[in-house]
Amino acid sequence: MSTATSNKRVLVAPLDWGLGHATRCIPIIKKLLEAGCSVFIASDGPQLALLKAEFDEAVRYLQLPGYRISYSVSKRFLALKILQQTPKILQKINREHEWLQSVIDQHKIDLVISDNRYGLYSSKVPCIFITHQLNIAAPFNRLRNLIRKINYRFVNKYTVCWVPDTAAIKNISGELSHPCELPRTPVKYIGLLNRLNPRAAQHTQYQWLIVLSGPEPQRTVLEKKLIQLISKLEGKVLLARGKPGSTERLDMPGNCVVANHLTGNEMEEAFASSEFVVSRCGYTTVMELVAFRKKSVLIPTPGQTEQEYLATHLMGQHWAYCCSQDDDLLLHFNNAQSFEYNFPSFNESGLDEAIQELIDN
Repeated sequence: MSTATSNKRVLVAPLDWGLGHATRCIPIIKKLLEAGCSVFIASDGPQLALLKAEFDEAVRYLQLPGYRISYSVSKRFLALKILQQTPKILQKINREHEWLQSVIDQHKIDLVISDNRYGLYSSKVPCIFITHQLNIAAPFNRLRNLIRKINYRFVNKYTVCWVPDTAAIKNISGELSHPCELPRTPVKYIGLLNRLNPRAAQHTQYQWLIVLSGPEPQRTVLEKKLIQLISKLEGKVLLARGKPGSTERLDMPGNCVVANHLTGNEMEEAFASSEFVVSRCGYTTVMELVAFRKKSVLIPTPGQTEQEYLATHLMGQHWAYCCSQDDDLLLHFNNAQSFEYNFPSFNESGLDEAIQELIDN
């Protein structure tokens, strides 16, 4: 990136669907700060707590309510549960769109970067939409095509769409980010976003690093299943609960260390010093695992078609070992230790170039 600095005032707003959207905004915010931009973060809840832990007073914070999407306990009823929340989601989108117009004027915002928040577009300033799901996974083609049309109606309201993946044939997201038809809005593949700096550990401290995230109640459902499993595992376990701001204490077996939340530096150390990472099949986590070339056991959220697609895609490439939440997890943990991992290399990144374009314009 150019050494020239910018005085642009940039608003960054991640979706509140788990912690992944906030996490993958961290490298973007760091690049903006390095370029001399004044950054405003718009969020709330655990996502805001996570970003405050990373940046403290280096940025300004604005309270923006999230969509607060909740999951069903049963996979069978997830689609119905999401459908029931559609009116609430659309109302949130309209409200955040109205909110943005006043915020742009009040704080003299020059640029908006929205990670999967559909209402943060404006004719007043350039607005960037970040997504790895141009093609949202669905059970059958007709529904997938309908959802893509609806998705593109929102994406086309933005100045440009950033996709955190490579445009090459070998990519992480497969059909999700590489549909047969792109939106009218220009699409820029900016490479993998990774808040962690891959490095080799001096020694392996943990056999298993368990990283929890995602909407409730499924985050807690998986946590309870894994807690029952931990005493049966050989080796030391680090359980990162994905609950920033929480002071809750758990009574765990002696082979397990618990952290309610790990900062970027702490997570980087945990990744480097662990043999296996166990987590949801969230896209942000996948990007970090690929960057670290780390052995993993990925457990997609039941009924979340995006994660289920990614699990199939990654398992087929031998980039990760994946299994269902309802399976015998101990059996799969044992199988993962003899699984032949074949890690890819993704060196290209367009983030510097993409941010420089914003600064220059």
